[in-house]
Amino acid sequence: MFTITTLNVNGLRSAVGKGLFPWMQALRPDLLCLQELKAQARDMTPEMQNPPGYHGYFHYAERPGYSGVGIYTREAPDRVVVGVGHADIDAEGRYLELLFGNLSVVSVYLPSGSSGPHRQEAKFAFMASFVETLKALRASGREVVLCGDWNIAHQEIDLKNWRGNRKNSGFLPEERAWLTRVFTEFEWVDVYRALYPEAREEGYTWWSQRGQAYAKNVGWRIDYQIATPGIAARARQAIIYKDQRFSDHAPLTLDYDIEKPSRP
Repeated sequence: MFTITTLNVNGLRSAVGKGLFPWMQALRPDLLCLQELKAQARDMTPEMQNPPGYHGYFHYAERPGYSGVGIYTREAPDRVVVGVGHADIDAEGRYLELLFGNLSVVSVYLPSGSSGPHRQEAKFAFMASFVETLKALRASGREVVLCGDWNIAHQEIDLKNWRGNRKNSGFLPEERAWLTRVFTEFEWVDVYRALYPEAREEGYTWWSQRGQAYAKNVGWRIDYQIATPGIAARARQAIIYKDQRFSDHAPLTLDYDIEKPSRP
């Protein structure tokens, strides 16, 4: 099996302090995709750059303590793509792609619009621009897995209090309609939902830090592995790990029945 895990760490240094690396070494995923590093290169220890048995690749945000994505991989990639080619988006460190043969694995972090109208507009601008990246990836003929925090709950089944969140960022009609286009018009697959079409509470990956959201499982499913149909059809199981908390998100792990990429 080829195993891919995705996790919004809400600060890599914080997650490491909460035991991220011992857990990763026990799980041994082939790739661990990270979002919201909140770190720059100068903040990274040697272990954070390259944990034992892994190669680390990162797209840091220009603003200190903000955003950023990374990928830890057991096999070195053939090529690395940093950013989507739009200066305003790339300044926030939101896209990293590793290429292995005919497979691409991406760590992507969509903006949150919850802090105010200006950030919601930035989120909509990212979504409009990211359509071109999604189209290009599909047209490439490669198998692709897009891992990350998309900051959108797609359907009512994907969050506990959907009625009360219909006017809130992350569950706005425009956001949900855009994600529907990703799955229908652009022919990407929500791998977790394809495996578990009726899963509700067990599928949540994020909980507000307000109140007792985690204790009461008042959650959202906003962390995804979204893939091209070929590799999506080879997914065998998904696990959302909740026995230990590294951030306000839970790791989502998918096992794919494909040959592991390796260098010739």
